[in-house]
Amino acid sequence: MRDSHPQALFDVLEESIAKTSNPLRTIQRNAMAINKLNQAVKALLPTEIKPMCRVANYRNSILVIEVANASWMTRLNYEKLNLLSALRGSILPSLSSIDIRINPVIMRKKPENSSLNNQTVKFNQIPNKRKISTETATHLLRLAENSSKGLRERLERLAALAGESTSATNRKS
Repeated sequence: MRDSHPQALFDVLEESIAKTSNPLRTIQRNAMAINKLNQAVKALLPTEIKPMCRVANYRNSILVIEVANASWMTRLNYEKLNLLSALRGSILPSLSSIDIRINPVIMRKKPENSSLNNQTVKFNQIPNKRKISTETATHLLRLAENSSKGLRERLERLAALAGESTSATNRKS
């Protein structure tokens, strides 16, 4: 019978020390096997697909691969038969099929690998280099002289961005 009830971590660790075939060692072996399988699968894939997919599991002769979104899933489906035959021939002769699933976490973890982020620059990384020229500030101050009180205050604050040469003391002359 399968032992499927929750166990305390302390009990699992004590049992793993006492036994030679402990559950932690089994989990570690499975994780290492999936990691090696992931490396082998990525070696067989085209370079643009590699960062957007990973091997999630191998069970019952079915390889489970996760991809970042539906478009990468479609792209990987085109490569599925080639991948299946290459894996059967070299690594997993008992492989019956490949199951592809979408996991959006892959895209969030590796944003630097997406083709969109390589082409565009994030807006919050660009410093604001815009400045108002003194000529523009002078025009704004002249416009403020004939404006209502609220608009005048806003235009004067905007003109103040040009620097000291257009401050309130200088414009009185």
